[in-house]
Amino acid sequence: MFAMNRSVVWFLFVGAAAAATHFFVFYLLRHSIVPEVANAVGFVVAFFISFSGHRWLSFSNTDTDLLTSLKRFAVTALTGFVCSEIIFIILYRWLNIALLWALLIALVIAAAQTYVLSRWWSFRISRAG
Repeated sequence: MFAMNRSVVWFLFVGAAAAATHFFVFYLLRHSIVPEVANAVGFVVAFFISFSGHRWLSFSNTDTDLLTSLKRFAVTALTGFVCSEIIFIILYRWLNIALLWALLIALVIAAAQTYVLSRWWSFRISRAG
Protein backbone atom coordinates (compact mmCIF):
# COMPACT_ATOMS: atom_id res chain seq x y z
CA MET A 1 0.00 0.00 0.00
CA PHE A 2 2.87 2.39 0.82
CA ALA A 3 4.39 1.87 -2.65
CA MET A 4 1.05 2.73 -4.26
CA ASN A 5 0.70 5.92 -2.17
CA ARG A 6 4.29 6.91 -2.96
CA SER A 7 3.61 6.24 -6.63
CA VAL A 8 0.54 8.49 -6.56
CA VAL A 9 2.44 11.33 -4.84
CA TRP A 10 5.27 11.14 -7.37
CA PHE A 11 2.77 10.88 -10.22
CA LEU A 12 1.07 14.07 -9.05
CA PHE A 13 4.41 15.89 -8.66
CA VAL A 14 5.81 14.75 -12.04
CA GLY A 15 2.45 15.30 -13.71
CA ALA A 16 2.25 18.82 -12.28
CA ALA A 17 5.76 19.60 -13.55
CA ALA A 18 4.95 18.23 -17.01
CA ALA A 19 1.58 20.01 -17.11
CA ALA A 20 3.19 23.28 -16.02
CA THR A 21 5.77 22.89 -18.80
CA HIS A 22 3.03 22.08 -21.32
CA PHE A 23 0.98 25.05 -20.14
CA PHE A 24 3.98 27.44 -20.19
CA VAL A 25 5.00 26.46 -23.74
CA PHE A 26 1.37 26.82 -24.83
CA TYR A 27 1.16 30.22 -23.11
CA LEU A 28 4.27 31.47 -24.91
CA LEU A 29 3.06 30.29 -28.33
CA ARG A 30 -0.66 31.00 -28.07
CA HIS A 31 -0.53 34.24 -30.08
CA SER A 32 2.07 33.05 -32.61
CA ILE A 33 0.36 29.91 -33.89
CA VAL A 34 -3.13 28.42 -33.73
CA PRO A 35 -3.96 27.15 -30.23
CA GLU A 36 -4.30 23.51 -31.33
CA VAL A 37 -0.73 23.53 -32.67
CA ALA A 38 0.55 25.36 -29.57
CA ASN A 39 -1.06 22.58 -27.54
CA ALA A 40 0.79 19.95 -29.60
CA VAL A 41 4.14 21.71 -29.16
CA GLY A 42 3.55 21.96 -25.41
CA PHE A 43 2.76 18.25 -25.34
CA VAL A 44 5.99 17.31 -27.15
CA VAL A 45 8.15 19.37 -24.79
CA ALA A 46 6.37 18.03 -21.69
CA PHE A 47 6.56 14.42 -22.93
CA PHE A 48 10.24 14.11 -22.03
CA ILE A 49 9.75 15.49 -18.53
CA SER A 50 6.76 13.23 -18.04
CA PHE A 51 8.41 10.01 -19.23
CA SER A 52 11.62 10.58 -17.28
CA GLY A 53 9.84 11.48 -14.08
CA HIS A 54 7.31 8.69 -14.26
CA ARG A 55 9.89 6.07 -15.22
CA TRP A 56 12.35 6.88 -12.43
CA LEU A 57 10.09 8.39 -9.75
CA SER A 58 6.39 7.56 -10.07
CA PHE A 59 6.86 3.96 -11.16
CA SER A 60 10.46 3.31 -10.12
CA ASN A 61 9.63 -0.23 -9.04
CA THR A 62 8.61 -1.29 -12.55
CA ASP A 63 10.07 -4.45 -13.98
CA THR A 64 9.34 -3.32 -17.54
CA ASP A 65 12.52 -2.58 -19.51
CA LEU A 66 13.26 0.98 -20.61
CA LEU A 67 12.46 0.57 -24.31
CA THR A 68 9.18 -1.24 -23.62
CA SER A 69 8.21 1.45 -21.10
CA LEU A 70 9.09 4.19 -23.58
CA LYS A 71 7.00 2.62 -26.35
CA ARG A 72 4.06 1.99 -24.04
CA PHE A 73 4.30 5.44 -22.49
CA ALA A 74 4.42 7.02 -25.95
CA VAL A 75 1.12 5.29 -26.76
CA THR A 76 -0.27 6.29 -23.34
CA ALA A 77 0.84 9.91 -23.74
CA LEU A 78 -0.42 10.16 -27.32
CA THR A 79 -3.77 8.75 -26.21
CA GLY A 80 -3.85 11.37 -23.45
CA PHE A 81 -2.89 14.08 -25.93
CA VAL A 82 -5.62 13.10 -28.40
CA CYS A 83 -8.12 13.07 -25.53
CA SER A 84 -6.97 16.48 -24.30
CA GLU A 85 -6.90 17.96 -27.80
CA ILE A 86 -10.48 16.83 -28.49
CA ILE A 87 -11.67 18.17 -25.13
CA PHE A 88 -9.73 21.39 -25.71
CA ILE A 89 -11.29 21.92 -29.15
CA ILE A 90 -14.80 21.24 -27.84
CA LEU A 91 -14.36 23.59 -24.89
CA TYR A 92 -12.60 26.38 -26.78
CA ARG A 93 -14.09 26.26 -30.28
CA TRP A 94 -17.61 24.96 -29.63
CA LEU A 95 -18.43 26.01 -26.06
CA ASN A 96 -16.42 29.28 -26.15
CA ILE A 97 -14.61 28.60 -22.87
CA ALA A 98 -11.65 30.94 -22.39
CA LEU A 99 -8.47 29.64 -24.04
CA LEU A 100 -6.36 29.02 -20.92
CA TRP A 101 -9.27 27.53 -18.96
CA ALA A 102 -10.08 25.18 -21.83
CA LEU A 103 -6.50 23.92 -21.87
CA LEU A 104 -6.35 23.54 -18.10
CA ILE A 105 -9.57 21.51 -17.99
CA ALA A 106 -8.40 19.31 -20.88
CA LEU A 107 -5.04 18.65 -19.17
CA VAL A 108 -6.67 17.64 -15.88
CA ILE A 109 -9.02 15.18 -17.57
CA ALA A 110 -6.21 13.66 -19.64
CA ALA A 111 -4.03 13.31 -16.52
CA ALA A 112 -6.45 10.87 -14.92
CA GLN A 113 -6.44 8.71 -18.02
CA THR A 114 -2.65 8.86 -18.21
CA TYR A 115 -2.29 7.68 -14.60
CA VAL A 116 -4.48 4.64 -15.15
CA LEU A 117 -2.72 3.61 -18.37
CA SER A 118 0.73 4.30 -16.89
CA ARG A 119 0.09 2.40 -13.69
CA TRP A 120 -1.51 -0.65 -15.22
CA TRP A 121 0.24 -0.87 -18.60
CA SER A 122 3.20 1.42 -19.43
CA PHE A 123 5.09 0.76 -16.19
CA ARG A 124 3.29 -2.40 -15.12
CA ILE A 125 4.74 -4.34 -12.20
CA SER A 126 4.70 -8.07 -12.59
CA ARG A 127 3.05 -9.90 -9.70
CA ALA A 128 4.97 -13.09 -10.47
CA GLY A 129 8.12 -13.75 -8.48
